[in-house]
Amino acid sequence: MVAGLARKSGYRKVRVMVAGEPGWVRAGHATYAGHDIIRDHEALLIDLRDRAVDRAGRIPGSVSVPLAFLEAAAAEIPARAPVVLYGADDGQTLQGLKILRRKGLGKVSLLEGNLAGWLRAGGTLVRGPVLTTIAWRKKPAAGEVSPADFRNVVAGRSDGLLLDVRTDEETAAGLLPGARHIPLEYLVARMDELPRNTTIFIYCANGPRAEMASRLLAGHGFTCRYLDASIRCAGGRCEVKE
Repeated sequence: MVAGLARKSGYRKVRVMVAGEPGWVRAGHATYAGHDIIRDHEALLIDLRDRAVDRAGRIPGSVSVPLAFLEAAAAEIPARAPVVLYGADDGQTLQGLKILRRKGLGKVSLLEGNLAGWLRAGGTLVRGPVLTTIAWRKKPAAGEVSPADFRNVVAGRSDGLLLDVRTDEETAAGLLPGARHIPLEYLVARMDELPRNTTIFIYCANGPRAEMASRLLAGHGFTCRYLDASIRCAGGRCEVKE
């Protein structure tokens, strides 16, 4: 959709990264978290520095897990938790990133500039005893459907229409049973194909495009929810990965 709008606006050198952020992550590249996510406590924020340094000044809400103990602590991190790492320098955080990804945690980002970057952006620090217990609970966003409720729709235990907004290339590996497929890029032109008398449950490969589609359809009067989780397909079969 965005690429199509860019071309209509006159841009010619437009390319689409079909794999999206998941593909970027699978290729081993780092992602960086915005400061608003940290201020709103939406992520599990981990301080990789030594605890003595952590006590002297740390970002509010951060959990102290020195780099040397990160591998052992990885088992305590919820699989769905968005994790943000910061440390003494980029070398330390990149090491932490490699450890957590090797442990199978895909939602791991870095704080650009580490503690110095946080302070330059106007962030504050706290001092005193550190937090060492890893705890995180997801805050559902407006319009989001839980994986459990989404699975009920897939299984036919709840009413609703499944809408897949992935590309044609992505859906070649499979669709969820009964799902309607309209790529996000063509959703505006084809929204008259969708019913208005039922809730539309939207999914993509990893969540962001589903959220975009949900906002778009809601703005045109549709009742819809979106799934913020990964969909993995192979051999014509798909499953929800939290």
